[in-house]
Amino acid sequence: MEAASQRIRESQGDRVFLTITYILIGILVLAILYPLIYVVSASFSDPKLVISGKIGLIPKGFNLEAYQRVFMNHEIWIGYRNTILYTVIGTAVNIALTMMGAYPLSRRNFPWRRSCMVFFTITMFFSGGIVPMYLLVRDLGLYNSMWALILPTAINVYNMIVARTFLETTIDEQIYESAYIDGCSNIRAFFSIVLPLSAPIMAVLVLFYAVYHWNSYFEAMIYLKDRTLYPLQLFLREILVMNQSDNVMMDSIEMDTSKFLVAEGVKYAVIIVSSVPILMLYPFLQKYFVKGMMIGALKG
Repeated sequence: MEAASQRIRESQGDRVFLTITYILIGILVLAILYPLIYVVSASFSDPKLVISGKIGLIPKGFNLEAYQRVFMNHEIWIGYRNTILYTVIGTAVNIALTMMGAYPLSRRNFPWRRSCMVFFTITMFFSGGIVPMYLLVRDLGLYNSMWALILPTAINVYNMIVARTFLETTIDEQIYESAYIDGCSNIRAFFSIVLPLSAPIMAVLVLFYAVYHWNSYFEAMIYLKDRTLYPLQLFLREILVMNQSDNVMMDSIEMDTSKFLVAEGVKYAVIIVSSVPILMLYPFLQKYFVKGMMIGALKG
């Protein structure tokens, strides 16, 4: 039989649907890419042209002064150091606890499986609130420390449910039975069977948790008072939201107009500087991301 005859013929309605879908996806991609490309362009352009609205997707009046200001400021480097530390340690703690929680919940012979799931699910919808959490963090001695940003958010119930679903649908019970016949314990099965077979879902969770830690600033704003412990996002917030560019990045001897122009460029430059590292993480996890997200999202 000829290859052409084996193809599934698309109806007119299917072609219209696909065309509309591609158009909508194209519009969505442009809506996402345009602001990012514009920020990159503005960060390398003359601030006067940026303020006057003459900048598009291509930089004009190529200027690196904003990036020089950013990298000359010691607090930016402090924020980078702290954010990388919080992201690496926090993500490692998140992955360890999420997988350890998902493993027993994925086992059908676990006697309190359903009760535990109900208990965990309730925490997704009800919590004590900010004030009780603050008091708990303070009384545990975590206030103004790195652990105040890591331990209170050590596990995300939704991510644990996704991981549990992945383990249920991916790892067959016969694998566990064969391992137990050979004398394998639950702990040995977790490290020797579950973790090696869970690379796709772990890649998804690493991306989710790492992005959360990298972009987090609210917990730091509540629990930290020492500026040497501030993450990068708090310094970024001071520059962008609280309009403290003059205090953070400028010398007092500069004229007001020059301050304003340079501060405008600094705003765009610091966005790029703070976003590039986490954007570079995705290509390394992309081959696992789609598979893990699709399997883990299936309802068990």
